Amino acid sequence: MLTMDRATEPGPAAPAEEQARPAGCLQSYQSALEQVGIGSGWSVLDAGCGSGDFLPWLAELVGPGGRVSAVDRLERNTAAAAERMRQYAPGRPVDVRRASVLDLPHADGSFDAVWCADVLQHLDDGTLGRALRELRRVVRPGGLVAVQVPDVTAVAVRPGDPFLFTDFFRAAAPSCPYARQLLRGRELHRWLRESGLASVRQHTTVIEHLAPLDPGTLRFWTRTGALIARQARSLGGGWEHRWAPFADAGAEDHPLRSRHGYVSEGTTVAVGTVPAEQ
Repeated sequence: MLTMDRATEPGPAAPAEEQARPAGCLQSYQSALEQVGIGSGWSVLDAGCGSGDFLPWLAELVGPGGRVSAVDRLERNTAAAAERMRQYAPGRPVDVRRASVLDLPHADGSFDAVWCADVLQHLDDGTLGRALRELRRVVRPGGLVAVQVPDVTAVAVRPGDPFLFTDFFRAAAPSCPYARQLLRGRELHRWLRESGLASVRQHTTVIEHLAPLDPGTLRFWTRTGALIARQARSLGGGWEHRWAPFADAGAEDHPLRSRHGYVSEGTTVAVGTVPAEQ
């Protein structure tokens, strides 16, 4: 059973190594956000803001005439997000509240757009639909709902078996809801349509890291590999042997410390428009 599961939101937090975004990914995340279509002067909600990585970028997109709000279910995250914005734009008000994406403390149609990143993979199918309907509720007709999740089918590490990560999640999926949810990323477009959004579009970006990996990326992926290697023992069928090269995150002969080290990952963004009122 996977132990990195953050379960159904709200619930216990995922470990830091899963939540942290390696610095090498940030440019790709920013590019994905810029393609959503958020305009100057808009009012935008970051739903599930975490420690606020996206808030400065959202503030740049809406400009001084816009308004940025944020919610997260963890108090430590709302405090970190508020502090990040105080440092980024002293004196510029940002409404940061503690709340769940399942029960937003905002009136219907309060925003021109909502952005929700790295949250929905933690929700089961029933809760996912509920969350999307709640995101839609707080956006005005004609506004945008944009969601982002990791795409684990794009994860590959070399030297080694390029399908190792994908095969693991497929093998774990029958007994682990979180593994199934991680494999659901490229189905976001369907979920957005079923929540009542229109003009849905979707784009998946593959992010590639080549040796020598920057320290943040190396730390993230060696720790992630070691975590999965421990969990692979419960699957049987030779999984422990297949994951042996990744079991020790600090090993000098770790595949990602090779001069040919390589890891790819994916991020999927889906955007839908709230239909005009009938």
